[in-house]
Amino acid sequence: MLVLLPPSEGKAEPGKGEPVDLDGLAFVEVLSEHREAVLDAFDPALRKAPAAPAAEVYTGVLFKRLELPRVPAKARRRVLIFSALWGVVRPDDRIPYYKLPPKAKLKKIGAPAAFWRPVLSEALPDEEGELIVDMRSGAYASFWKPKWATLLPVRAFSERDGERKVVSRMAKASRGDVARALLSAKKPPRDPEGVAALAEAAGLRVELNDGSLDVIV
Repeated sequence: MLVLLPPSEGKAEPGKGEPVDLDGLAFVEVLSEHREAVLDAFDPALRKAPAAPAAEVYTGVLFKRLELPRVPAKARRRVLIFSALWGVVRPDDRIPYYKLPPKAKLKKIGAPAAFWRPVLSEALPDEEGELIVDMRSGAYASFWKPKWATLLPVRAFSERDGERKVVSRMAKASRGDVARALLSAKKPPRDPEGVAALAEAAGLRVELNDGSLDVIV
């Protein structure tokens, strides 16, 4: 199982520490050249800014509910965080504070999604039978989709008088709750039914619909 996360708009700025080591980031063999290009186009000074683990830099609603720094190290290896700047990082990858929206357009780069999509398809694991639980928002979901693995997006709905509506802010909290349940489990789930069972055991109301896990809040 892999868990895909978006970055967060809310970020903590590392006060001190060594700068980012591009050679130490996930999938360096494939993504390094693209990271260099985006840094040059966006803000070369970030190469010298203090860096901290991504799990500590990202501080938005989803990450507060997930409490990623408290997740066991072995489980954190199952998490990939998508980023307009880095392509994708793991929770323990050290990065600086930055703000680069996924729909920004950079000189010589253009839209990040289109720039990253081909190289992420080359770098990321995609095997038949692999379960990938997708917590990303639509903008980051467009960066990469597997061809062979089972992709399970997580959605959130409010329900009143039998009518359901998609929710935005609560979707982030709900996805954080689901991610925490999955990454805290002794054994990772192997299929969507296993994901639903773990979410229900954590006290969440969920349903499997149209290839997605729906959280009812």
